[in-house]
Amino acid sequence: MSFDTPQDNAGFIQAEGFQYALWSDLERELALVYGAADSADQARADRRTVLLDAQGAAILRYSPGLSVGAHPQEVLEDCQALFGD
Repeated sequence: MSFDTPQDNAGFIQAEGFQYALWSDLERELALVYGAADSADQARADRRTVLLDAQGAAILRYSPGLSVGAHPQEVLEDCQALFGD
């Protein structure tokens, strides 16, 4: 999630080769719910990872300050354990 426009995110997604969607949260509504912002005036979203179930309920929240290098593997392993291969 970012506070950038969908158009800006589309360029970032393409430049970085992401294989997933990047949500635009211009009003900071999702960021406030999931703890990626403390206020609607915050300039940038804090880095947070939250796994959601099929109904959109948070089932696993990761602590802030995670290792960017190791975190993707940790999330993948948790997804495999929770949802199967």
